[in-house]
Amino acid sequence: MGTEEKPWAVSTAPNPPATAAQPDKPKMKNKSDKEAKTAQQEEAHKCCGCRFPLLVAVLQLALGVSITVVAFLMAGSCSSLLVRDTPHWAGIIVSTVAILGLFLLCLPYQPYEKTSCQFALKLTYFLLNTLSLIICVMAAAFAAYHYSLIKQFTCEMAADSCHCTLDLSDPLSRTILYQDVADCNTITSTIMLFVLLQMTFNLLLALVCLAACFVMWKDRYQVFYVGLWPQGPTTNEKPQQKV
Repeated sequence: MGTEEKPWAVSTAPNPPATAAQPDKPKMKNKSDKEAKTAQQEEAHKCCGCRFPLLVAVLQLALGVSITVVAFLMAGSCSSLLVRDTPHWAGIIVSTVAILGLFLLCLPYQPYEKTSCQFALKLTYFLLNTLSLIICVMAAAFAAYHYSLIKQFTCEMAADSCHCTLDLSDPLSRTILYQDVADCNTITSTIMLFVLLQMTFNLLLALVCLAACFVMWKDRYQVFYVGLWPQGPTTNEKPQQKV
């Protein structure tokens, strides 16, 4: 005789465990999505594994120090060189800008200008890079002009000084006096090499400053967001507009 099921019978089986923290799942998902988005933003602002402006600042510092060292070597080789021919001023200015760029690296990346202090630092860094670009181009132009003159010089020693003339056949031709030099080979070889190095370093540094200005403008100021930053992604959320 089969066992009949009684609809009114009370089941004694243990109740299945209630699903705990159901409302917490969306929160955990939103949190993980937010962390992934933050990591993606942080990764987007890296170049060769280095966060901007580390790469640019290191190049600026290295080239600025090189320009300053070569300028002081030139001044030591010949004391009568003009200030425009020994552009230590360009190297010192750009080295200061590079130190500011390294200081900006220590600040956490913020997609928006949270404080007026951060905005002022970023704007100052951008303006100083623009000024450094102009200074480096000017120093490279001075070095190129001096290099072109040295290639046309005809030099002779006289009383611990080297007299260099552009055209010996012209009595009114310009004569440049280089004092405190051992011989004229110092001008036509050593100083000429230093001037060529100054021209190369300043051109490279101008390109680095131009890259810093471009990346700084594109990354910080070219894109403006409309509306508030969302706290977490939702299913019905529309993508944020960009202007």
